[in-house]
Amino acid sequence: MRPKIDKSKIAKLSTANEMLNEKYGKTGTPVRDAFEARAKAWYYAEVLKEARKVAGMTQQNLADRIGKKREYIASLEKGETDMQLSTFILISEAVGLKIALTC
Repeated sequence: MRPKIDKSKIAKLSTANEMLNEKYGKTGTPVRDAFEARAKAWYYAEVLKEARKVAGMTQQNLADRIGKKREYIASLEKGETDMQLSTFILISEAVGLKIALTC
């Protein structure tokens, strides 16, 4: 037997956007923009980290391949360092990712 869903309780739940608005302010405010920038940086770092692992590379292997230090790779993967576009492209190519821009 399926549990009964209480629609009145569901109607009272906040949306993700409402919770973000409450914690970081509305889209377009400096605090929200900073949060969203950090979130995107974290996301792309996770994509690169997963691709590195799928490629069977250690952080040291990747660092050697792109001419950086392992500590720098670790810092990127933890979201502690913001990476430049040129570094993103270097890492992407090193782990076998292809980047495409679309409109």
